[in-house]
Formats: sequence, structure tokens, C-alpha cells
Amino acid sequence: MRPLLLPASLSLSLHVAGAAASSSRRAMVAVASAASRSLSSSSFDASAFEAERLRLDAEARASMVWRKIRKRVWDVLEAESVARNPRPVHHRIPNFDGAAAAADSLGRLDVFQNAQCVKVNPDSPQKQVRFLTLSGDKKLLTPQPRLRTGFFSALESQMIPTGCIPEACTSVGAAKYGRPIGLDEVIKVDLIVIGSVAVDPSTGARLGKGEGFAELEYGMLRYMGAIDDSTMVVTTVHDKQLVDDIPVEKLLIHDVPVDIICTPTQVILTNTAIPKPQGIYWEKLSPEKLGQIRILRELKRRIEKRQEQYFLVGHLRIYHQQLSEEEEEGDN
Repeated sequence: MRPLLLPASLSLSLHVAGAAASSSRRAMVAVASAASRSLSSSSFDASAFEAERLRLDAEARASMVWRKIRKRVWDVLEAESVARNPRPVHHRIPNFDGAAAAADSLGRLDVFQNAQCVKVNPDSPQKQVRFLTLSGDKKLLTPQPRLRTGFFSALESQMIPTGCIPEACTSVGAAKYGRPIGLDEVIKVDLIVIGSVAVDPSTGARLGKGEGFAELEYGMLRYMGAIDDSTMVVTTVHDKQLVDDIPVEKLLIHDVPVDIICTPTQVILTNTAIPKPQGIYWEKLSPEKLGQIRILRELKRRIEKRQEQYFLVGHLRIYHQQLSEEEEEGDN
């Protein structure tokens, strides 16, 4: 089904090509490293090793395509003076001229006006979305940046001193005025707003900046029962962030598609057919990422305890000393 455009669409017809030899070599190194730890075991499975090699090689090639698309969009935003601070926009969810107008377009939609709780990413271009959420007497759920210092902060207008809503829409203000929540919070999120680097209006395929935090946040909210497949996902972007060359077949199972795109000039209903993630896909998660995010380690321990099994992370079982030390701390 074709996307519904309101009003007439402005599109970018762009093409990306190129091999990913260097990324493929890195994938081979990753597999070889994992294999070296398994060769000493009599249970080494050669067919599984080959399947994993091919899978990692395919992911590396897809990653190279994503990098090219991201760089092209970042370059266009800077070259055409669309980018706004913080600059440069490379390696960020890019702020752009018209970000407030895109947010206002979202604010006029029924899906926003009817929502009681809205989860919004903490990036600069979505600051106006956070402002509209709080000033509209809705509950705002926003993640701590990179999930390093915590999980989510919940904010409501009555928690914030008069005149301080603009400050509460910043990362520092959200931490200052917000109430930290954990994995046991009983909450229903009615709408998710995420930032994007590039998005395809014909499919709803989306690219972030490449660090995977939107996917992790989405997966954890699924675990909490705060969202389900029916929860609408919206992104606000500039028209120059619209692309038509994100290959859907190369998306990974944890990639989050968008249902609605709001730009300064139009609202696009994507009618996406891309399945939404059902949770955290531990086999796609690197040990390094797990080591950086405490709330993710807590979630993993909970699920493992409940299901009485260990999950493979980054294709290896996690028995890190760091996890053991934290478990000992929890017992004291």
C-alpha cells in the first residue's frame, strides 16, 4: 500500500552503491575470534560457525550501506544550511531548521492529542515535541541520554515549577525535575516519538545515528508491557532527510519502523508493513554495549532467572566478573 501524503510529498530520489570489503573483513575477524575460543572445545560446530560467518558478513555489508546513507544526509543538511546546533550534525540525530514546525504538525494530529503518555527521545530536534507534551498536560517519558546514567525519567507539568517547562525539556532539566522509573513501573505509553537521520516514506524504514539506543528503549518498553504492536511510532525530520533507498530486506529484526513522519511541510502516513520488534534480541547485542548499560544488565538477569537459562550476547555466553560483582552487591 502506498503511503498517504498530506500535503503533496517532497521526495529525495537518491541512489547509493558500493562494496563493504573492510566491514566484511571485520566481520570475519569477529567470527575468527569467537572460533578461537571454541576450537579448544570438542563440541565445536563447523556448520554453525559457517552460518554465523555468513550472517555477520551480511550484517557488515548492510552496515556499510547505512553509513553511506547517513553520511549523505548529514552532508546535505550541512551543505544546504539546513543544519542547526549542535553542529556539526554528523554522528547525531540532526537538529534542523523547521524542527519546531515539524513538532507542531505532530501536535495537531489526533494520535498526539488523544495520547496521555508520550515517550520522546532526548535529542535537540525533538525538544519542541517534549514541550508540547508537557504544556498539553500529558505525561512525558524520556530516556536518560545513552541510558548510561539511568533508565527513563517521567515528567508531568504539575511536577515542574511555573515557567520551568522549557528547562524541563532539556536533558539536564528532565533529570532535575523528572521522576526516575525502573523496570517495575506500571505504565502505558500511548505514543512513541523517535529521532531519525534518514527515513523512507514509502516503507517506514528508519535509520538512527547507528548506536541502537532507540531499539533498546523500545525493547525494554515491550518487556515492561508499556507498549505493543498497536503503539504508533512517529518521527519528526526535515524533508531532506526523506530517502528512497533504505533496503528493507537488509533491516535487522530489532530495527524500529515508523508509522508517521512529520516534516515542516507535510505529514506522511507510511502504512508500514515492517514488523515491530518484540523485545530485546540479545544475540544482536555486543558485550561492550551490555557492559555500558546497567539497566540492560539488570533486565537480562531478570529474564534469565525467570526462564532459568543464559542468553547468548554477541554470540558468547556472558559470565563477566562485572556481572558477578553486581550480583554480590545485590545480595548484601
